[in-house]
Amino acid sequence: MTLRELRHRARKVLGPIPYDYVAGGAGEERVLADNEKAFDRYALLPRVLSGSETRDTAVDLPGARQAAPVLVAPTAFHRLVHRDGERATARAAAAEGAVLVTGTAATTAVLDVVAAAREAAPRPPVWFQLYLHPRGEVTRALVWRAEDAGCTALVVTVDSPVFGRHTRDLRNGFTDLPPGFAAENMRGLPGAGPDALTPIPMSPAVRWPDLAEAVRGTSLPVLVKGVLHPDDAKLAVEHGAAGVIVSNHGGRQCDAVPAAVDCLPAVTEAVAGRVPVLLDGGVRRGSDVAVALALGASAVGVGRPVVWGLAAEGETGVRRVLATLRDEYDHTLALCGGRRNADLTADMVVRNGGAGAR
Repeated sequence: MTLRELRHRARKVLGPIPYDYVAGGAGEERVLADNEKAFDRYALLPRVLSGSETRDTAVDLPGARQAAPVLVAPTAFHRLVHRDGERATARAAAAEGAVLVTGTAATTAVLDVVAAAREAAPRPPVWFQLYLHPRGEVTRALVWRAEDAGCTALVVTVDSPVFGRHTRDLRNGFTDLPPGFAAENMRGLPGAGPDALTPIPMSPAVRWPDLAEAVRGTSLPVLVKGVLHPDDAKLAVEHGAAGVIVSNHGGRQCDAVPAAVDCLPAVTEAVAGRVPVLLDGGVRRGSDVAVALALGASAVGVGRPVVWGLAAEGETGVRRVLATLRDEYDHTLALCGGRRNADLTADMVVRNGGAGAR
């Protein structure tokens, strides 16, 4: 079953409201569509007589080593699409040796997510994604929860000063979770009662010093997610980021930005090898993974395909998505004459039509 077929199957088992929540993007969904189309604008220029019977696709990332350069990007509300929710996703990612980035908007608390991952692997790499709260004590409480749960890195999303305008959700009247569902990581935070829920923070007043203040004192590496401008990539490194994630939030925020992969070369150049650069947005094939690595990414994150797998087949579906991308990537690496990830270089990527990618 291909990833496209998994999406079709997920659509059949989901109601229109949860399907549209996952599938939809901001505004007219131009960026949502372009994230995928952008990979069609690139082609790989293989090298020949330089390969190997076996390939090493392992990658070292902050707080994690995984078998392939594909991780699970943070996505919200997994229990909306499957009763086991983030627990199933966590077990699947751990079983496949992939980093799971669980997030602020998870419908399962981070402690329970990590515990579920440990059912499948003894030391699973789980990262925690968070938004910076205008009140520093709330952000610090979330950081402490991630540390106590056993997360190995933090991912700070910085491209969300306000919520994106999701046309499908507005049309469907989906403005809040149904009864019995909640962003569990926001429960019982400072300033709220022990069972009260604090709204997920998004504030245009948050700035670079707030990032430094929020993560001061943590021993976890911090990756900054949502970077498109190369100067912001430089600022992230200057503020202590252990990694930069090129992302436009899956087309769910500003509907007037470039596709994520189109921003990757400039960000990679700006970072200049000081920290790993990752990418999410539009990755649907193993060849997409190869293009991203050739353009400078150390790894890629996948979001919606994981949710489609979860909706269609639960834990098995998530494993299918990760295994498919891993195997397709390994096959593409072999076809490009590569033995390891670093063998994919920028000179091996051309624009369709023959012009260089840069």
